[in-house]
Amino acid sequence: MFNRDNFIEDCIKASTQGQGAIREILAEAVSDSKGIMKQLGQPSMPGITPLYRSSELTIVNFVWGPQMTLMPHNHNMAALIGVYSGREDNIFWRRSGQSIEAAGARSLGAGDVTNLGSAIIHSVTNPIEKLSSAIHIYQGDFFDPKEPRSGWDHETLQEQAWDVEKVKTLFFLSQQKLMSSS
Repeated sequence: MFNRDNFIEDCIKASTQGQGAIREILAEAVSDSKGIMKQLGQPSMPGITPLYRSSELTIVNFVWGPQMTLMPHNHNMAALIGVYSGREDNIFWRRSGQSIEAAGARSLGAGDVTNLGSAIIHSVTNPIEKLSSAIHIYQGDFFDPKEPRSGWDHETLQEQAWDVEKVKTLFFLSQQKLMSSS
């Protein structure tokens, strides 16, 4: 059964062995949705909850609001996504001149895991009418990266500096929308 403290310790140990070792631990964890929810709580509101943070590794519990979309962005560090409830659709992008263009997609359901290389640009959408939850693991400090991050405007696909306040606002608006529909 999933145990938060053991999961974090296992990820820390595996981080010295690379993304493949972390992926195995994450895949085992997200195969136990009920265990995760027992330890982390039943998701009730969209949000970003750090579970562990260091300069080498960050583990975050993401809860996406119904039909919430996060603009294309990069992390400038390798990452893994493991969905434990709902769905998370990722569109992968590549640079094209002064813009970006779609280069692929991956739809993740409960129990699915995917790797993101350090140069990946992706956008995230929760395509369903309920909350979706995932554990994201970053091989670096997600909240204070060594290299500045970028985001891309949804409409123009033009690169801009990463705006954490814009992301916080997206989660806040998703929370407000969920509360007003209850």
